[in-house]
Amino acid sequence: MNIMLTNVVDAVVGSISYYLFGFAFAFGDGSNSNPFIGTNFFALYSIPNSTYDYSFFLYQWAFAIAVAGITSGSIAERTQFTSYLIFSFFLTGFVYPIVAHWVWSSDGWLSSSSSDLLFGSGAIDFAGSGVVHLVGGIAGLWGSFIEGPRVGRFDAFGRPVQMRGHNATLVVLGTFLLWFGWFGFNPGSFDKILVAYPNTTDQGNWTSVGRTAVTTTLAGSTAGIVTLFGRRLLIGHWDALGVCNGVLGGFVAITSGCSVVEPWAAIVCGFFAAWVLIGLNILALKLQFDDPLEATQLHGGCGAWGLIFTGLFAKEEFVIQVYDSGVSGVVRPYGLFMGGGWALLGAQVVEVSVIVAWVTVTMGPLFYVLHKLEILRISIDDEVAGLDISSHGGYAYTHQEENQPRFYADYMRIQNDQS
Repeated sequence: MNIMLTNVVDAVVGSISYYLFGFAFAFGDGSNSNPFIGTNFFALYSIPNSTYDYSFFLYQWAFAIAVAGITSGSIAERTQFTSYLIFSFFLTGFVYPIVAHWVWSSDGWLSSSSSDLLFGSGAIDFAGSGVVHLVGGIAGLWGSFIEGPRVGRFDAFGRPVQMRGHNATLVVLGTFLLWFGWFGFNPGSFDKILVAYPNTTDQGNWTSVGRTAVTTTLAGSTAGIVTLFGRRLLIGHWDALGVCNGVLGGFVAITSGCSVVEPWAAIVCGFFAAWVLIGLNILALKLQFDDPLEATQLHGGCGAWGLIFTGLFAKEEFVIQVYDSGVSGVVRPYGLFMGGGWALLGAQVVEVSVIVAWVTVTMGPLFYVLHKLEILRISIDDEVAGLDISSHGGYAYTHQEENQPRFYADYMRIQNDQS
């Protein structure tokens, strides 16, 4: 009940905050616009116009609420519901939109569409390895760190205790749903399909859309295969749930450069994304860091790798196609390993650094204040009983253990008896 409700709340609260403030901060260009923050279109005032319409808002809204969903996974199973409402509103209405403005608005100081390109390049983050996934991952990092591990996650000697999810079927189903959705996330980030490239007879944005879908598939698939065998070597058996997260890690990583790299490069991306995820998961256990969905490691770590990967493997022809509609005579920096110099890689490193810094100075203090106000983490008794029964009135399923309270009234009666 708790997990399902938080996902619904991420959507409904994020809708209101993004409508009132978020879209304006992200894409509110105009006479008063600046490289840091948008200043127009609050509550969609003056939308539609010659630049944006309602469908563009709706598409960007989907990105915004995805960020809150990533963060909620990091602090799952031990967070007061009030805190979900607060952080979700703040993250989707202010923190995320600022980063989106930097990278995706034509006025943003990191944008590849800016009139004043950083290092003559701007950062390439086509569908949001950094803007969406790294933002959500770093926010989750601070939330999970400040809250601390779940009760029973580590024993008295600091060794991890397995706390598996309750339904592997839903994990696999969810992975395929996300896989399907990523084709909207990555190929769908082309605003227009029917844009022909000059000096060609059969190429246009439609070919780039198809290539983007292919690179997305290959990166996720490669990461899944590498995770399958990597986990087999580490734990001694074939880990189905680990493979699901590995696939998603590959998708997260390729999201930045999906439109500007060759298919073979996407395989490289997925290969290293899997090891980034595996390595960060090992490190998290050693540090007794508890992120129930591995969201920090998956979205944060693989998102950061995806930005660096783009700076290494972006192909010049594809960069010009995506950001200049294939116009001949345009010169742009591209991937270092492809002969394009250091400019693009430098811009990518800057994006990673400023996102980590921005989310740290905004979400870190927010979670700390919530913690000090004692409205962040639930009590130990409520956590052990489970949030479903202690906070949401009952279980999502009827097949509970006989010695467990089945309804909220039963739980409260036990609490009163103990006190």
